[in-house]
Amino acid sequence: MKKHVQLLALLLGLACATAQAEEPRKIAFVDTGNTGRSLTAESIANALIAQKNLKIAVISRAVDMDPFDARPEANAAALLQQRGIDVRSHVATQLSSNDVRHADLILTMTAKHKAKVLEQFPEAKAKTYTLAEYASSENRDIADAWGKPMAVYEDMFKQMDQLVPAALDKSIAK
Repeated sequence: MKKHVQLLALLLGLACATAQAEEPRKIAFVDTGNTGRSLTAESIANALIAQKNLKIAVISRAVDMDPFDARPEANAAALLQQRGIDVRSHVATQLSSNDVRHADLILTMTAKHKAKVLEQFPEAKAKTYTLAEYASSENRDIADAWGKPMAVYEDMFKQMDQLVPAALDKSIAK
């Protein structure tokens, strides 16, 4: 009987470990309003996740969402559309305690966003970084392109094309 109990405990432990190993890594990309940078990061990440069949789930959120400006920025949406990514149905969403609890990693677009996340959710300190800090160990922000010419959005996309894949690679290596 004792051997059966030990075997059952071992099997249950392995089943739990296997279930945990199959859980996708959860990443939240965060910016001010969730209409430009964080949405772009989420969209690029989702395309890479599908292409590489990665076990990662991503969301994008805001630290200061404006309910009167909840639709994607037109220039960001146009650049994503050129890549075959349609974000027209996206509606900005405020970062919640539930998002923070379930995220394995929170990547903000700027140091100010990171500070705001940690001010609201101090329990997230060990899993909150700026995107550049996490992906490249650089201390730099992803500049806000909101209301600026298309060239500024294109520069932001170039940064995202470097940092998002690096962040995904690093997150699955852990």
